[in-house]
Amino acid sequence: MLGVAVAEEARRLLSRHLDPAAAGEEAADGTVLVDVPYPDAAVVTALLDVAAECFGERGGSVEETRQAALETLLQLAGFDDESRLNSGGARG
Repeated sequence: MLGVAVAEEARRLLSRHLDPAAAGEEAADGTVLVDVPYPDAAVVTALLDVAAECFGERGGSVEETRQAALETLLQLAGFDDESRLNSGGARG
């Protein structure tokens, strides 16, 4: 349950800062850049640290661990109809 709550908050923050003009601009590998300014950036960092603990993510560095947690969160809180957060009455 905590993982879903963390994913929902991460999705909310990322959506808030996603530039609609750049939303269709993806890198060849599907990467989309989202600039999250302070203080929301500090919240996103804390969410990634909590997610890493929740999901047991590990990496060679703190940044690699956060990146792995972000990938897991994005799978859980996907921005599409397949997301677990878009079913069962969850807000989207």
